[in-house]
Amino acid sequence: MGNMNKQGFTMVEVLVVITIIAVLSALGMGAVRSGMARAKQVHCASNMRQIGVALTAYAGNNNGFFPETTHTAALNKAWIAALEEEMGSAYDNLRLCPADPHMEERRERGGTSYVLNSYIFVPEIGPFGEELSERCNNINCIPEPERTLMAFIVSEAQTVEATSDHTHSRAWTGSWENVLRDIQPDRHRAGRANSDHSKGSSNYLFVDGHVETWRSSEVKRRIDSGENFAEPPNLREEG
Repeated sequence: MGNMNKQGFTMVEVLVVITIIAVLSALGMGAVRSGMARAKQVHCASNMRQIGVALTAYAGNNNGFFPETTHTAALNKAWIAALEEEMGSAYDNLRLCPADPHMEERRERGGTSYVLNSYIFVPEIGPFGEELSERCNNINCIPEPERTLMAFIVSEAQTVEATSDHTHSRAWTGSWENVLRDIQPDRHRAGRANSDHSKGSSNYLFVDGHVETWRSSEVKRRIDSGENFAEPPNLREEG
């Protein structure tokens, strides 16, 4: 009767197999994370489009005026609350971005994941607290609504209270740090943020109701070059 040679895996072969399995697992998890991030980005964009519809409907019922932010309205009365009738039963879901890590806290406090552009809704303030410009929160004084940004996704650096409902976008010129204090340009990403938040993307709502998704790296490049993309083109003041 001949000898039967029994040969098992060597240690090197075992390590190779384990490494291959780990790599395949990591690739699979990466694809899952990327897919989830994409789904939340699409859901968020849909929310913003419907908010845009609600804002336009509100303006149509109020002589062209959009709702006020907490800068000029009653404390803790965010602009989003004025749209509850227009949004109907979907209000509590539409005002929150599914990728917002503070979504539930904002829900409880009556806030929103979205902030309005202060160029439109907040007058410029001088060194002694005087108003240097009029608000222009009326659809009739925005000559290029398709090029004018209305709303952004709020920064994680902001409080979850309802008062965090508008930007300070006049201070964005040349300052990426000021942008990050107000909005989250990398809200939609797979994995953790990098140190300067230049990975990932975010959604942007325009006055005409359309939504665009911009890569954070491109937004940072524009700010670093001195451009302030939040400034409305040819804005007319309305007293």
